[in-house]
Amino acid sequence: MRQIFLILPFAFLVGCATAKPTPDAFADAEAAIEAAVAAGAEEHAPVELRFAREKLAEANKGMEYKQYDKSFVLIEESEINSELAIEKTRTAEIRNKVTDLSRQNEILREDFEATWGETPQ
Repeated sequence: MRQIFLILPFAFLVGCATAKPTPDAFADAEAAIEAAVAAGAEEHAPVELRFAREKLAEANKGMEYKQYDKSFVLIEESEINSELAIEKTRTAEIRNKVTDLSRQNEILREDFEATWGETPQ
């Protein structure tokens, strides 16, 4: 019976121990940041990109202090911020294309009116 009382707290501590984030988790977060940079996030989503970098740096610090739960969460947040930066960049690029096409349409409309003297229906 005495052995059970000695083993029980140890088993509880082992059960509560958190595994370290794998190096792959950090590599995935870094790859997500690089993908955001490649997509043009430095121009179109600099805040989200900065957040992604900061979260990854905090996750690295968490590893130094053996705060593995915190590191897991920060790695995930870094990846999410990277994805958000990519999507904001895509949105900005599409918005720019729409603006350019609208300008081209306006030029065509003005040329049509100048040539034919009326607005197309």
